[in-house]
Amino acid sequence: MRLSELTKPVQDHAYAFLDEASKRELRRKILKGICIPGYQVPYASREVPMARGWGTGGLQVTLTLVAPHSTVKVIDQGADDSVNAANIRRFIARVAAAKTTTDACEATLIQSRHRIPEERLLEGQVLILQVPEPEPLRGVETSSAAAAELHADADYGMMWLKLYEQMVRYKRIIQGASYPVLVGNRYIMSPSPIPRWDVPMLHQAAHLTILSAGREKRLYCVPPYTEVRPLEFDDVPYQIENVDGMVCFRTGATHKFMNELPQEDGSSLFELSDSGYGEKILTETPLGETYYDSEGRFYHDGYLRQ
Repeated sequence: MRLSELTKPVQDHAYAFLDEASKRELRRKILKGICIPGYQVPYASREVPMARGWGTGGLQVTLTLVAPHSTVKVIDQGADDSVNAANIRRFIARVAAAKTTTDACEATLIQSRHRIPEERLLEGQVLILQVPEPEPLRGVETSSAAAAELHADADYGMMWLKLYEQMVRYKRIIQGASYPVLVGNRYIMSPSPIPRWDVPMLHQAAHLTILSAGREKRLYCVPPYTEVRPLEFDDVPYQIENVDGMVCFRTGATHKFMNELPQEDGSSLFELSDSGYGEKILTETPLGETYYDSEGRFYHDGYLRQ
């Protein structure tokens, strides 16, 4: 027997980049987050080859859960081909030897910045949302210790007051992205800077959602089939973005979340924000069911009261 037969080839990193101790810690924290929906769980955020604030929290969760048989989709503001999404996708494929896709229905792991795919995710799929600011009370309570006490006591009066003041001042609630939600009738949670259009998609969803902030070293989860309700007054229903009259100039799709493209003549064109969904329409690939139907109705009857 030769010495070379007893040695292993040199590896410049562990499988999926993170060492096994880091992965074990993250898995334990994810399990705690699943057991206490909406609760912010601290974790030791590791260094990854990208700058803080560019999705390091989501990337660490993805690297912890990915396996050789996984199929990974990475999107940034709905786009699969943005620089950030493409770089993260290539990195995951390189260090984990996992398959990648732009089809939300095929993916087992979906890492996203600020959007949820238009097609409904199913059981067994995991949505990983990048979060820049995990504390929903930061706008009304700057002290992290005081905010933790408010969460422990379920004392959210200041958040309701903030929404009420917006109603008094602007005649409507102007909170856009990161609209606060109540998870499991217990914790107020920031759903990451997803648009209002996406917030209802977390309610009673069949998939697991993990939200992770690498810079703030916090993660929290929404388990499958969990109540997630945006804060709303009885006489002021929650409203999503108005997409009436908007038609995607590439696909002809309507009643979907759109990007506005200003033109030189002062007019605007509209394009599907979810590029993967738009590509499936153009290539006539079979589509999955969407959260909003062709008439703009949400798939949970009575959830949106507008």
